[in-house]
Amino acid sequence: MKTILHVSCSPRGAASESGRLSRNILGFLLQAHPEAVVVERVVGGVEIPPIDADYATSQQSLADLSQAGSMATSEALIRELEAADIVVIGTPVHNMAVPAALKAWIDHVVRARRTFNVTAAGKVGLLRDRPVFVAVASGGKFSGERARQPDFLTPYLRAVLGMIGLHDLTFFSVEGTGAGPDAVDLARAGTDQALAAHFTRGLARLGAIDIHAQVHGRRPSTGSG
Repeated sequence: MKTILHVSCSPRGAASESGRLSRNILGFLLQAHPEAVVVERVVGGVEIPPIDADYATSQQSLADLSQAGSMATSEALIRELEAADIVVIGTPVHNMAVPAALKAWIDHVVRARRTFNVTAAGKVGLLRDRPVFVAVASGGKFSGERARQPDFLTPYLRAVLGMIGLHDLTFFSVEGTGAGPDAVDLARAGTDQALAAHFTRGLARLGAIDIHAQVHGRRPSTGSG
């Protein structure tokens, strides 16, 4: 039985565009793995305590501080991540980068001598690799011909998650949500088509029939999206 960790980072929760997109990804994953257990880790709108002095001290010594202060939170989040076979992260773009909620989660799970080691050759991840799907929603466009803002989120997540051993990252995005309902509908349609194209191959290998089915009550489509 597989475990899917769903990290939700928007303060708008289920009403957010990144939340909608990440749930669509979950829908495709559950088609492929109907027996999977989904673990919900909500960080958007829910305060994760920032790293504290004990945590900072632990990065400079071998002292066992795992039960003190924010180290306990860090350990719980790391074990949750370690137990997951697949990770889905739903996140908005805030000020051209990751939101504070996602950064707080990252600060807890990216920890020296626990999820990565520092060696003479550089930092080496200690976690086993596994598929990570990132659902991104952005008010502006950061990819394609009409991109009008830089993308600091995607390269940062590739680098920081790669540092702990997670290299198998796949990004899907709904961009231009600030341009109005018509633009959102168009962006959603393109992303839904990209999702279907990506997951169809894996589902077909598993013999799934309704490979274009959408989640949350939407009927299977007869088209490509």
